[in-house]
Amino acid sequence: MQDIRRNNVERFKGFGTLYDQNRPAAPTEVVDILTTYLGSTPRMVADIGCGTGLSSWIWLNEAERIIGFEPSDDMRSVAESKWESAGKPDNLRFVSGLSHDLGLPDGSVDVLTCSQSFHWMEPQPTLREFARVLRTGGIFAAYDCDWPPMLDWQLEQAYLQLNKEADQRAASLAPQDSQAYKWSKDGHLQQIQQSGLFRYVREIVFHHHETFTADRYVNLALSQGGLQTALKLGADDLLTAADEFRALANRVFDGESRKVLFSYRMRLGIV
Repeated sequence: MQDIRRNNVERFKGFGTLYDQNRPAAPTEVVDILTTYLGSTPRMVADIGCGTGLSSWIWLNEAERIIGFEPSDDMRSVAESKWESAGKPDNLRFVSGLSHDLGLPDGSVDVLTCSQSFHWMEPQPTLREFARVLRTGGIFAAYDCDWPPMLDWQLEQAYLQLNKEADQRAASLAPQDSQAYKWSKDGHLQQIQQSGLFRYVREIVFHHHETFTADRYVNLALSQGGLQTALKLGADDLLTAADEFRALANRVFDGESRKVLFSYRMRLGIV
C-alpha cells in the first residue's frame, strides 16, 4: 500500500499550474449544501487532497479555519503561491499530509471534504481517520464532476477518446510497480455506508456552469493525470492527437467564449 500511495502522489507531479488555471473552481453549492446540513458556520474545515487549493478557497469567508491537505509538493506549491499573493489570509493554510494520518485532534473538524480526490485514497483506513477527526454531527463529503463537461457531443466524444488513448499508453509504458491506482468513484457511497462510521449517508447531484474558451477546454483535457503521465513517459504521439482535438475545439467555439455545464455528484456521511 505504501507503493500505491507514493505512486498516486507522483502522478500529480509537474503540471500544477496547468491544473490550476483550467480546472473548474469548486462550486458555491458545496458550501450551501454542507452548511445547511451542519446548521451553523463551520469552525474548522479540512480539505483533503486539495491539490492547488481550488476546493479550499470557497470556504475563505464561510469558515473560521480552513486547512488544505495535499501530499504533492508540486500541487501544494501552487496553492501556497496563491495564498501568499492574496496576503496570506490567516484563517487558511496548506500542509502536507496523507488521508489516513491527518495529525488532527479527535473531534476537531466540522466539515471534511475531498474534491476530485477521494478515489486516490485507500477508502477504509481513510474513512476511519475522517470519522476520528470529525465532531459529532460533522460531515464528510466527497464530490466529483463528470468528465467531460457538457457542450458539444462530438467534442465530448473526442475528449473521451483522447484520454482513453492516454490511459492505455500510460499503462503500457509505466513499469507495474510505478503505476498509480484509483478506486471507483461509483463505489464511494457504498464505501461510506459499509464503514459503519456514519449515522446518515446519501448522494446529492447538482450542476454548475463555467465560462470556457477553446484553449481552456483543450487544456482541461490536457490536465488529466493519465495524459500527463503518458507524456512524461515519452508518448509524444499523443501530441498529434491533442493537436487534432484542439482543431476541433476551435471549430466548435469559433473564437467565442461559451458556458459549459459540469454535473457534480456528492457522496456524504454525517458522524
